[in-house]
Amino acid sequence: MKKWITHKRDPDAVKRISKRFDLSPVLSNALYVKGYVTEEQILDYLCDKVDNNSFENPFLIADMDKAIPRIVYAMKHYESVCIYGDYDADGVTSTAVLYMYLKSLGINIGYYIPSRETEGYGLNNAAIDKIHASGVTLIITVDNGISAYNEIEYANRLGIDVIVTDHHKPPEKIPNALAVIDPHRVDDKSTYKQFSGVGVVFKLIMAMEWEDLHIEEILDKYSSLCAIGTVADVVDLTGENRILVREGLKRINHETNEGLKALIEASKINNKVITAGDIGFVIGPRINAGGRMDLSQKSVALLITDDKAKAKQLSWALCDDNNKRKLIEEDITIFAREFLDYNEHIRSRKVLVIAGENWHPGVIGLVASQIKECYGKPTIIFTYDGDFSKGSARSVEGFSMIDAVTYCKDLLSNFGGHPMAAGMSLPTKNIDEFRERINEYADSLTNEFFPCNNITAWLRPGCVSPADSGMLQLLEPFGKGNERPTFAFGNVTISDLSPLKNGKYVRVYFTRDKLSNDGLYLKSTFNEFPYSIGDVVSVAVELKPTHYMGGVPRTSILIREIKFADDDHEKLMRSQRMYEEYLIGKPVTEEIRRELLPTRDEAAAVYVYLKANNGKSWFPEILRHRIASEDLSLGKLFVIIKAFEELGLISVECFGIMITITLRTDAEKVDFFSADILQRLMENFEDTNE
Repeated sequence: MKKWITHKRDPDAVKRISKRFDLSPVLSNALYVKGYVTEEQILDYLCDKVDNNSFENPFLIADMDKAIPRIVYAMKHYESVCIYGDYDADGVTSTAVLYMYLKSLGINIGYYIPSRETEGYGLNNAAIDKIHASGVTLIITVDNGISAYNEIEYANRLGIDVIVTDHHKPPEKIPNALAVIDPHRVDDKSTYKQFSGVGVVFKLIMAMEWEDLHIEEILDKYSSLCAIGTVADVVDLTGENRILVREGLKRINHETNEGLKALIEASKINNKVITAGDIGFVIGPRINAGGRMDLSQKSVALLITDDKAKAKQLSWALCDDNNKRKLIEEDITIFAREFLDYNEHIRSRKVLVIAGENWHPGVIGLVASQIKECYGKPTIIFTYDGDFSKGSARSVEGFSMIDAVTYCKDLLSNFGGHPMAAGMSLPTKNIDEFRERINEYADSLTNEFFPCNNITAWLRPGCVSPADSGMLQLLEPFGKGNERPTFAFGNVTISDLSPLKNGKYVRVYFTRDKLSNDGLYLKSTFNEFPYSIGDVVSVAVELKPTHYMGGVPRTSILIREIKFADDDHEKLMRSQRMYEEYLIGKPVTEEIRRELLPTRDEAAAVYVYLKANNGKSWFPEILRHRIASEDLSLGKLFVIIKAFEELGLISVECFGIMITITLRTDAEKVDFFSADILQRLMENFEDTNE
């Protein structure tokens, strides 16, 4: 379930945008909702031309004026310089871009990528010792360094200058480096600050070229890799980031970088127009795979090589790493879901915290994303080996993970991150207390945080033209902060269903007022699809242009979410949360009692329906709707099912958020209100259920 939010809009303003720029109403609605309403804003957003003025002066970023002379000095005096990178796609592309640029200047340049498994994120003294032993006198960090106060002090004592380039939130005390380039510094004067690590590197290169800047030449050389790092790091695709990614996508199909060309071919996307989605789901994961499987040097080596044979070999190796990563991720995800299936009290918390012994540290962040998507809750996955544990966290809208983790900082060895994701380490003995503490923080918040489905506009079936979906391409590239518009068709009746790809997917046909459309639903097999012909639903969709044989344009509809038209998901999720709070022992208020305490008639209606559909699997909100008992809240349904299970009337199996309910043939007649789950709800309550 997701909370469906429809953006407020001014119909007259949308009409003015449509008329002034000769744009379709669909595109005009999307522009308005994204906040582009004035002529200047719209022209700037839709313009695809680029020049030196498209990017802000890089010297507005704090300490850029200190970094450039030091790099020039190193170049003129033939110093050995080392780029200290990171093992994810942003860190790898940052390293590769800066390496190729500095090498083109004739600088004696090398790079160092720490091992994710044995060294962890960021600078460490052992690595600095190795770099020092090789004769390096200048370290430039990329995508890390802003929190490395002690390590940079150590480098200083060894006589190594350090330039930090980073994009993470600075701590209160920034390192004593020669230059600390991070747009998030409180004294930074730049206006655009949402860069990834590779975006900050791009600004550094701009500053190096400032006196004779030809922005298109820099974009020709580096924008493809900048696009990959930016998209893969899931930073906002707004402002200068959007320009970087847009320009990179223009060039990526004509890429001259041998490594990237080989990777695109090995990924089998070389015969299509590559999109930001391809970066996020195909290219980025393969570059990341090297670091996740503890071989990040392989990814950097691929991106900086001019050797076609080596590029081919490395790209296939990364694809193989990615396949291994998928298998490991799948195994850990299954373990994590089984853990939650058998630990209802942990599953019922607002923040899910799961730990496993010797889980691969390179994939726990991906597992956290999977669990978060399944349960709609902020999730943290820990892997532990003896006394030491590492964790990776993913969040939902409205819950700042970095603030929550900071609340628990006294339990942690180190941590870092941003509102939607974080990483941390801690003594294994602290995991249980960490689970309690972070949920204590979640309970203290006054705002509710539920996964959201943001609707740009509601449409009528049959009224979307190929021109509408084609115009939406003007808004690309899509990603965080510039999401693909989601539209909705409300109160439509499912008129037919058909299987696709041997039943792997479902084509849904829906009708309203004799107007119809059909859409592809990828989140369910045909046999497991929970809706039926005749159901009145609302569908949230993406619109994409496509062509059939003969080049006939058409709008392709991809269904993202479906719900019964008269269901209020926010109300359902709030009811479920009340049940979960009751289950873990929170005080019973009158509001909770009203929401959760069922009547005998409601319990009887549930039992009758389960008997008629014995052994079926359900999403709870679908089951509640099917029972169609007046005033049956989702919380009451959970209480009834739990009571039936306690009384031996049914057996329940969970798999994620889906439940399979089977009636027991050996069940005896019992008093429904004798179930333990009902006892606290019944305390000090006059029974009016007789």
